[in-house]
Amino acid sequence: MLVRNPILAVVSGPPATGKTTLARALAQHLGCPAVLRDEIKQGLVMNHPGHNPNGDDPLNITTLETFFATITVLLRAGSTVVAEAAFQDRLWRPGLEPLTKIADLRIIRCTAPTTTITQRITDRARHDSHRAAHADETLLANIDAGVYDPDRFVPISLSAPNLLVNTTNGYAPDLAEIQNFLLHPDH
Repeated sequence: MLVRNPILAVVSGPPATGKTTLARALAQHLGCPAVLRDEIKQGLVMNHPGHNPNGDDPLNITTLETFFATITVLLRAGSTVVAEAAFQDRLWRPGLEPLTKIADLRIIRCTAPTTTITQRITDRARHDSHRAAHADETLLANIDAGVYDPDRFVPISLSAPNLLVNTTNGYAPDLAEIQNFLLHPDH
């Protein structure tokens, strides 16, 4: 019986570029698990009363380790996985490199204008009770002060099929094209 490597579909990009929504849609379409960094961290925060996400957040390392360990277990079992996080290259690459031996990597990078990103962060900070794990107010202040610029996001530098998706108003390319990219990246 022929067994092929599972697909590891990585959805990356700056915060508030629609990564989580896209990752969930892709996982549902493929019928596979979605491993979402923010959900792992939120689950950890639930057991750390008084958690403060600002500054040197001690849960970030645990979240990173748990994120990649979960992906690794699923891939080793032979499951295709959609993995989503706002990590830049320096955090993605060390975790992904060993996984390229057991999975076919596809990289999707989400993008949106800074004004759209700022509005999305503002909206979710006000209305999403599950954002306690994240320093959205600090991120907004850093964007406003010019300390953080989403346009300087450092994408994953691994050699793998890549697709840039603009999420400003839906998806460009559309969801069908993104799904086709995951299953047939050479077309």
